[in-house]
Amino acid sequence: MKVLVSAYACEPAAGSEPGVGWNWVEQISRHHEVWVLTRQNNRAGIERALQQRPRHNVHWVYVDLPRWLRFWKRGRRGIHAYYCMWQVAAYLAGRRLDGDVRFDVVHHVTFVNYWLPTFLPFLAKPFIWGPVGGGESVPRPFLQTLSPGGRWFERLRDTARAIAEKGIFVRRTVRVSRAVLVTTKETASRVQELGAHHVQVMSQVALAEDDLDALGSLAPRSTGPFRAISIGRFVDWKGFHLALAAFAEVRRDLPSSEYWLVGDGPARTRLERIVRELGLDAAVTFLGPLPRAEVFARLAQCDVLVHPSLHESGGWVCAEAMAARRPVVCLALGGPALQVTPDSGYAVSVETPNEAIQGMANALVGLARDADLRARMGEAARQRARQHCGWTTRGDFITALYHRVAAGAA
Repeated sequence: MKVLVSAYACEPAAGSEPGVGWNWVEQISRHHEVWVLTRQNNRAGIERALQQRPRHNVHWVYVDLPRWLRFWKRGRRGIHAYYCMWQVAAYLAGRRLDGDVRFDVVHHVTFVNYWLPTFLPFLAKPFIWGPVGGGESVPRPFLQTLSPGGRWFERLRDTARAIAEKGIFVRRTVRVSRAVLVTTKETASRVQELGAHHVQVMSQVALAEDDLDALGSLAPRSTGPFRAISIGRFVDWKGFHLALAAFAEVRRDLPSSEYWLVGDGPARTRLERIVRELGLDAAVTFLGPLPRAEVFARLAQCDVLVHPSLHESGGWVCAEAMAARRPVVCLALGGPALQVTPDSGYAVSVETPNEAIQGMANALVGLARDADLRARMGEAARQRARQHCGWTTRGDFITALYHRVAAGAA
């Protein structure tokens, strides 16, 4: 089949959104001929990967806005506005291509967000949307735990989402999609309320076979103090302030325990202040942002991953920790709650902030005191990652879905 893929974020050997784009293209191209619309700034990494292993049935189409429309975008500043404008350019490029190629299926892959627009449904081809997320919100009782800036961010996000849901572009996408793949139950509920049919929950998170093998080779720790780790951007909604409060409870029972945080971001100053206020200076280490290989090395030196995110479509680090035989302690929200099962970790109730903090603390103390429990959960986590987080199974699924969609049966 001839497939047009929209992958704004698409980069080899990467996690998160860029990894989603690249790996979906890899899997689709196992069985089909693919034209990929992506950004020019992804080109260098893609071409390096192609030099090592060419992909003969993938055609890369690099799309960007004129320089005068992109000069102001720096990093994450202005990313959503730029993305919306880029979608117009992607649609025009897709329409030109379709005049020559006559696509069988059009598939929007990244961004993984249902309330940001895509214009490719206007090509009037069998259209697949997703996996898309973005339907998750910080539970209302937890808003009080955020900084003033964090609360404003969540209000603005909720408002922008509500406005976008009423817009013509999101509603047309919902109406014409032959299949909607969503990353969480929360997003499924929102797109179904908008009238979406053929909705299926499917995590955006998957790992390459090389990563599964490398992480699976990391043996559980058998010596040293109990050590937990968190990995991610330091922003309020990641919930690291809650994990620090839980770790303070752990230290009362286990004074030798340690907690490492990997990453950086605008909330770092607040997190460092919380560490001082809780008297955790000697136990908490900020390791800063690290290359992916170094993150894996640090993960190998820890016993448990703590991932207290308050809204998360995916949760790549959870899958990586599970593949490395590390139990995961997360909140019962979003993507992580779909990944973590009772035999591979703890998805803690989020009725109130205090209950969530105490639930995480209890889970960590139990894991710290019982090495056999850690080993059992770690092995179950590895097995689950092997069975449910491999990209190959996603490729098989999407090929079957394409045939159903093209036949009008999805």
